[in-house]
Amino acid sequence: MNTLPLPLDGVTVVAVEQAVAAPFATRQLADLGARVIKVERPDGGDFARGYDTAARGLASHFVWCNRGKESLAVDLKDPRGLAVVRELVAGADVFVQNLAQGAAARLGLDAASLCAAHPRLVAVDISGYGADGPYAHKRAYDMLVQCEAGLVSVTGTADRPVKAGIPAADIAAAMYAFSGVLAALLRRANTGRGGPVEVSMLDALAEWMGHPLHQGTHGSAPPARTGLAHSVIAPYDAYATADGEQVLLSVQNDREWRRLAEQVLRRPELADDPDFATNAARTANRERTDEAVGRGLAGLTGREALAGLEAAGIACARLNTVADVAAHPQLAARDRWREVGTPVGPLRALLPPITLPGSEEARMGAVPALGEHTDALLRALGMTDEQTSALRRDGVIV
Repeated sequence: MNTLPLPLDGVTVVAVEQAVAAPFATRQLADLGARVIKVERPDGGDFARGYDTAARGLASHFVWCNRGKESLAVDLKDPRGLAVVRELVAGADVFVQNLAQGAAARLGLDAASLCAAHPRLVAVDISGYGADGPYAHKRAYDMLVQCEAGLVSVTGTADRPVKAGIPAADIAAAMYAFSGVLAALLRRANTGRGGPVEVSMLDALAEWMGHPLHQGTHGSAPPARTGLAHSVIAPYDAYATADGEQVLLSVQNDREWRRLAEQVLRRPELADDPDFATNAARTANRERTDEAVGRGLAGLTGREALAGLEAAGIACARLNTVADVAAHPQLAARDRWREVGTPVGPLRALLPPITLPGSEEARMGAVPALGEHTDALLRALGMTDEQTSALRRDGVIV
């Protein structure tokens, strides 16, 4: 059987992007075969390049979000630089931007303007709070949007709210932008027209608030912060074992509770005890439930606890560190790791979660240096070496 090409092979994307939301969206497109031209400022580029030096001297966010792209370093405030980007957009299928609110419109690079000029173009505006409304021009960073969307109010312990340990608002916006591009490309295939796509971080993360939002909107109190525990299910938490491991388990119904009590805790009387026999009773007596489970697991090593829980058909997991995930046996067994080229040499990276059996493997191209592809891109537009040199001399490109 012939291998199918990647689904976005032949699609060209131009992205005026920074930080996480837009770069993570366009990285998904690159992984699926699109050519992504990343437009960066000459004076340092995407500011995520400077977040840290944790990835062997490179910024971890930048390495994560920018593989497989071509870097064009050009000053959009200079008419000559803006003209270069406009020419690239004229030949592109997709344009993505997440500049500060109003900045793209001032440059004529907002989705509405570009789609009016190029009817087949799919153009994406990613913002913090949307194009209108009282928050339209409010500065939006991930932690701030997590707070505005209420995520922090339901995350953490009873005593202390905490933000998610990953940029949840950025990721949410990125994935809706990614799926929005795919939907708009499918529509273009049917109609011949692309069109604007709008995604805001607040809209995306508010959607992810799902059941807490419905719970709090329709007459009930929103869920309490319960750390690793579940607000309406017990037992559902992490429990310490004899060797200091943390084992998580989740009992979803009363049949599972019986198996846990009889086969793992070795306390069969708990299965029929009215204080524990139903989930409602266990939740009402959460402290005693957790105490009983904790006492039962405290005499076992982590390995023994997990083996016993698995044998009893109880959902369970280890509380892994980041290092544990990097060495996770399931990821290794499924051959999920690859090496990606970078300016400091190859770095390990996970295959993207979308697997297309029978297709070429995800592209996972190199992470570009700032302006690495500037000269090649300008030559492809017909610019001479003399013209390129003049732009470099004037600081318009690097």
